[in-house]
Amino acid sequence: MLVSLRKYLALLCGLLLAAPAVVDAEASVHGEYEVKAAFLYNFAKFIDWPPLDDAQFTVCVFGRDPFGRALDPIEGKTVGGKTVAVRRLERAAAMDLKTCRILFIATSEEAQVAHILELSRGSPMLTVGDTDGFARQGVMINFYLEQEKVRFEINPRAAAEVGIRPSAKLLQLGRIVDTAKN
Repeated sequence: MLVSLRKYLALLCGLLLAAPAVVDAEASVHGEYEVKAAFLYNFAKFIDWPPLDDAQFTVCVFGRDPFGRALDPIEGKTVGGKTVAVRRLERAAAMDLKTCRILFIATSEEAQVAHILELSRGSPMLTVGDTDGFARQGVMINFYLEQEKVRFEINPRAAAEVGIRPSAKLLQLGRIVDTAKN
Protein backbone atom coordinates (compact mmCIF):
# COMPACT_ATOMS: atom_id res chain seq x y z
CA MET A 1 0.00 0.00 0.00
CA LEU A 2 2.77 2.44 0.95
CA VAL A 3 4.74 1.60 -2.20
CA SER A 4 1.74 2.20 -4.46
CA LEU A 5 0.99 5.48 -2.66
CA ARG A 6 4.60 6.61 -3.18
CA LYS A 7 4.42 5.56 -6.83
CA TYR A 8 1.17 7.49 -7.27
CA LEU A 9 2.61 10.62 -5.66
CA ALA A 10 5.81 10.37 -7.72
CA LEU A 11 3.84 10.14 -10.96
CA LEU A 12 1.53 12.95 -9.91
CA CYS A 13 4.52 15.16 -9.13
CA GLY A 14 6.07 14.30 -12.49
CA LEU A 15 2.90 15.26 -14.31
CA LEU A 16 2.63 18.57 -12.53
CA LEU A 17 6.32 19.42 -12.81
CA ALA A 18 6.02 19.29 -16.58
CA ALA A 19 4.28 22.68 -16.31
CA PRO A 20 6.36 25.77 -15.74
CA ALA A 21 4.02 26.96 -12.99
CA VAL A 22 4.29 25.23 -9.65
CA VAL A 23 0.94 23.90 -8.48
CA ASP A 24 0.08 22.02 -5.31
CA ALA A 25 -1.62 18.90 -6.70
CA GLU A 26 -2.98 18.16 -3.28
CA ALA A 27 -4.57 21.55 -2.87
CA SER A 28 -7.69 21.71 -0.81
CA VAL A 29 -11.02 22.68 -2.32
CA HIS A 30 -9.97 26.33 -1.85
CA GLY A 31 -7.68 26.13 -4.91
CA GLU A 32 -9.63 23.42 -6.72
CA TYR A 33 -9.97 25.18 -10.08
CA GLU A 34 -6.40 26.43 -10.12
CA VAL A 35 -5.32 22.79 -9.75
CA LYS A 36 -7.78 21.68 -12.45
CA ALA A 37 -6.51 24.39 -14.81
CA ALA A 38 -2.93 23.16 -14.34
CA PHE A 39 -4.09 19.61 -14.99
CA LEU A 40 -5.82 20.68 -18.24
CA TYR A 41 -2.59 22.18 -19.50
CA ASN A 42 -0.56 19.13 -18.47
CA PHE A 43 -3.07 16.68 -19.92
CA ALA A 44 -2.30 18.21 -23.32
CA LYS A 45 1.37 17.29 -22.89
CA PHE A 46 0.61 13.70 -21.89
CA ILE A 47 -1.64 12.91 -24.86
CA ASP A 48 -0.45 11.47 -28.15
CA TRP A 49 -2.39 13.71 -30.54
CA PRO A 50 -3.04 12.98 -34.21
CA PRO A 51 -1.51 15.60 -36.54
CA LEU A 52 -3.30 18.91 -36.00
CA ASP A 53 -3.51 21.65 -38.63
CA ASP A 54 -4.82 24.24 -36.17
CA ALA A 55 -2.84 27.46 -35.76
CA GLN A 56 -3.57 27.42 -32.01
CA PHE A 57 -4.15 24.82 -29.32
CA THR A 58 -7.57 25.83 -28.03
CA VAL A 59 -8.87 24.97 -24.57
CA CYS A 60 -12.61 25.55 -24.42
CA VAL A 61 -14.99 25.77 -21.49
CA PHE A 62 -18.60 24.99 -22.36
CA GLY A 63 -21.32 26.13 -19.98
CA ARG A 64 -21.18 28.09 -16.75
CA ASP A 65 -17.46 28.70 -16.30
CA PRO A 66 -16.28 27.45 -12.89
CA PHE A 67 -12.65 28.51 -13.54
CA GLY A 68 -12.98 32.26 -13.42
CA ARG A 69 -9.44 33.56 -13.91
CA ALA A 70 -7.79 30.20 -13.09
CA LEU A 71 -7.23 29.46 -16.80
CA ASP A 72 -5.50 32.80 -17.46
CA PRO A 73 -1.98 31.48 -16.64
CA ILE A 74 -2.12 28.80 -19.36
CA GLU A 75 -3.18 31.18 -22.12
CA GLY A 76 -0.20 31.99 -24.33
CA LYS A 77 1.83 28.95 -23.25
CA THR A 78 2.62 26.34 -25.88
CA VAL A 79 1.63 22.76 -26.52
CA GLY A 80 3.31 20.94 -29.39
CA GLY A 81 4.63 24.22 -30.76
CA LYS A 82 1.16 25.81 -30.81
CA THR A 83 0.07 28.71 -28.62
CA VAL A 84 -2.66 27.91 -26.11
CA ALA A 85 -5.85 29.96 -26.44
CA VAL A 86 -8.77 29.77 -24.00
CA ARG A 87 -12.35 30.15 -25.24
CA ARG A 88 -15.59 30.13 -23.31
CA LEU A 89 -18.54 28.75 -25.26
CA GLU A 90 -22.15 29.42 -24.42
CA ARG A 91 -23.85 27.31 -27.08
CA ALA A 92 -22.95 23.85 -28.32
CA ALA A 93 -22.58 24.53 -32.01
CA ALA A 94 -20.66 21.95 -34.03
CA MET A 95 -18.56 24.61 -35.74
CA ASP A 96 -17.51 26.14 -32.38
CA LEU A 97 -16.66 22.78 -30.84
CA LYS A 98 -14.54 21.61 -33.78
CA THR A 99 -11.90 24.26 -33.00
CA CYS A 100 -11.37 22.93 -29.46
CA ARG A 101 -8.54 20.50 -28.65
CA ILE A 102 -9.60 20.29 -25.01
CA LEU A 103 -13.26 20.79 -24.17
CA PHE A 104 -14.17 21.20 -20.51
CA ILE A 105 -17.89 20.49 -20.09
CA ALA A 106 -19.20 22.34 -17.04
CA THR A 107 -21.60 20.79 -14.57
CA SER A 108 -24.26 23.24 -15.79
CA GLU A 109 -24.40 21.18 -19.02
CA GLU A 110 -25.02 17.81 -17.36
CA ALA A 111 -28.43 17.45 -19.03
CA GLN A 112 -26.94 17.81 -22.51
CA VAL A 113 -23.61 16.00 -22.15
CA ALA A 114 -24.71 13.27 -24.60
CA HIS A 115 -25.59 15.92 -27.21
CA ILE A 116 -22.25 17.73 -26.71
CA LEU A 117 -20.36 14.45 -27.09
CA GLU A 118 -22.31 13.69 -30.28
CA LEU A 119 -21.38 17.10 -31.72
CA SER A 120 -17.71 16.52 -30.91
CA ARG A 121 -17.61 12.94 -32.24
CA GLY A 122 -14.88 12.39 -34.80
CA SER A 123 -12.81 15.39 -33.72
CA PRO A 124 -9.41 14.87 -32.08
CA MET A 125 -10.67 16.63 -28.96
CA LEU A 126 -10.07 15.69 -25.32
CA THR A 127 -13.31 16.03 -23.40
CA VAL A 128 -13.01 16.79 -19.70
CA GLY A 129 -15.54 17.37 -16.93
CA ASP A 130 -15.96 17.35 -13.20
CA THR A 131 -19.41 15.87 -12.76
CA ASP A 132 -20.13 12.47 -11.26
CA GLY A 133 -20.86 9.96 -14.03
CA PHE A 134 -19.41 11.96 -16.93
CA ALA A 135 -16.64 9.43 -17.66
CA ARG A 136 -19.16 6.57 -17.79
CA GLN A 137 -21.17 8.63 -20.29
CA GLY A 138 -18.18 9.02 -22.61
CA VAL A 139 -16.29 12.08 -21.34
CA MET A 140 -12.60 11.14 -21.60
CA ILE A 141 -11.32 12.60 -18.31
CA ASN A 142 -13.43 13.48 -15.31
CA PHE A 143 -12.20 15.21 -12.16
CA TYR A 144 -13.45 14.24 -8.72
CA LEU A 145 -12.50 15.15 -5.17
CA GLU A 146 -11.21 12.57 -2.75
CA GLN A 147 -10.28 13.64 0.77
CA GLU A 148 -10.31 17.25 -0.47
CA LYS A 149 -7.77 16.45 -3.19
CA VAL A 150 -8.32 16.74 -6.94
CA ARG A 151 -8.19 13.35 -8.66
CA PHE A 152 -9.30 12.21 -12.09
CA GLU A 153 -10.72 9.22 -13.87
CA ILE A 154 -9.98 8.34 -17.48
CA ASN A 155 -12.11 6.67 -20.12
CA PRO A 156 -9.42 5.43 -22.58
CA ARG A 157 -12.02 3.82 -24.85
CA ALA A 158 -13.69 7.19 -25.48
CA ALA A 159 -10.29 8.76 -26.24
CA ALA A 160 -9.32 5.95 -28.63
CA GLU A 161 -12.54 6.48 -30.60
CA VAL A 162 -11.26 9.89 -31.76
CA GLY A 163 -7.60 8.92 -32.18
CA ILE A 164 -6.32 10.35 -28.90
CA ARG A 165 -3.96 8.22 -26.80
CA PRO A 166 -3.23 9.15 -23.19
CA SER A 167 0.33 8.31 -22.16
CA ALA A 168 1.02 5.39 -19.86
CA LYS A 169 1.96 7.87 -17.12
CA LEU A 170 -1.40 9.59 -17.39
CA LEU A 171 -3.23 6.26 -17.35
CA GLN A 172 -1.33 5.23 -14.22
CA LEU A 173 -2.32 8.41 -12.42
CA GLY A 174 -6.02 8.20 -13.19
CA ARG A 175 -8.72 5.79 -12.20
CA ILE A 176 -9.73 3.86 -15.34
CA VAL A 177 -13.40 3.88 -16.34
CA ASP A 178 -14.51 1.47 -19.05
CA THR A 179 -17.80 2.35 -20.72
CA ALA A 180 -18.09 -1.17 -22.15
CA LYS A 181 -18.77 -2.47 -18.61
CA ASN A 182 -21.44 0.11 -17.81
